[in-house]
Amino acid sequence: MSHTRRHLLASALAAAALPAWAQGGKPLRLLVGFPPGGGTDAIARLLADKLKDRLGTPVVVENRPGAGGQIAARALKMAPADGTTLFLTHDHTISILPQVVKNPGFAPDEDFVPVAGIASFVNGFALAGGTPARSFTGYVDWLRSQHGGKGAVGIPAPASTPEFLVQLLARRYQLDLVAAPYRGGAPLLADMMGNQIAAGIGSVQDFIESHRAGKIRFVAVLGGKRQAELPDVPTFAELGLPGFEDMPYYGFYAPQGTPQKAIDTFSAAVAEVLALPPVREQLTHMGLTVGHMNPAQLAAREQAYTQVWRKIIQTSGFQPQ
Repeated sequence: MSHTRRHLLASALAAAALPAWAQGGKPLRLLVGFPPGGGTDAIARLLADKLKDRLGTPVVVENRPGAGGQIAARALKMAPADGTTLFLTHDHTISILPQVVKNPGFAPDEDFVPVAGIASFVNGFALAGGTPARSFTGYVDWLRSQHGGKGAVGIPAPASTPEFLVQLLARRYQLDLVAAPYRGGAPLLADMMGNQIAAGIGSVQDFIESHRAGKIRFVAVLGGKRQAELPDVPTFAELGLPGFEDMPYYGFYAPQGTPQKAIDTFSAAVAEVLALPPVREQLTHMGLTVGHMNPAQLAAREQAYTQVWRKIIQTSGFQPQ
């Protein structure tokens, strides 16, 4: 074989080992399972803008909202495993949904491969601006005195962490609470700001700007300690409801079979972007605890969180639907 032919063959093999976007500038598609305007969407767009420079290709955010991320997860499962499609999501889609839905249409361990973790976060209990209570215990007292202990609490998705929290709160405080599911945090927040619903549970990153503006107010958060961005808001453990200290997480996933080169390249790019001070500051301001996880670390985090919630779901008596 001539030197020229050997060189061409080596170049072809090297190109084949690279993700498609590295070969010809093909855009990278970033799936998001929640609507525009929500916390997950804001995180995706912030990171996409910086990742395009690191990867040398456009990174396009594609919203596939609905069913708590199921629609986007199914789209990832069907996507070509060539490194051109990734999914940014949080614990609900990866760790919770497969335990509470009989046929979610995907199995994370079989259909996806972890790529990079970016941050952990907490959910919080918030009151609408028109709700007179100023604290969580005040909300409980208000429900009892004005509504016979009955109330609806908005949640961003059915059979989610917030729904199980509503059940536990109802049991703990002997209230008749109903979890009202929405299609993500953004429409829930809109109804809370319009005083269409008195209370809601959602991620801090979805609600924090409205809290700062005084349009809604957090009265309790999950997690093991108070949040730096919400120093005056107590944890549920402080209020006497332990068991919600484990913090959910955000991560990138790719279709099973995606080349390791593509996974490693993207994970390294995410680590570089998260190290940029303006990016860290923006994500922290959203209420996230920023920290890059490589594929193995994200897989371990996913497994640990799944085990924690398996016990909570079983204890609640919830049956997959």
